[in-house]
Amino acid sequence: MNYFISDALAQGSAPSGGGLMSFLPLIVIFVLFYFLLIRPQQKKAKDHRQMVSGLAKGDEVVTNGGTLGKIVGLDDNFISVEVAKGVAIKVQRHAIAAMMPKGTYK
Repeated sequence: MNYFISDALAQGSAPSGGGLMSFLPLIVIFVLFYFLLIRPQQKKAKDHRQMVSGLAKGDEVVTNGGTLGKIVGLDDNFISVEVAKGVAIKVQRHAIAAMMPKGTYK
């Protein structure tokens, strides 16, 4: 009946090196991902949280959008940033990207 397709016959399986040896490459890849990707990202997020919680009036900051200004007011969730003389914008706390050295904003 099967003229064009030959029957596949199962052969004996080769002895495996053990359960742990087959998972070793997967474990090595996970460890590499942890130290090269996950751990640095968690450290950066922790540093950003500490920086945002330590903001004070008079600090000079840059927002995620690139706006440079001086903090003139603080709230629980929002910060008022003076971007020009007499012009203040309100941004969310987590939108602050970095603190700048004193004297950057004049």
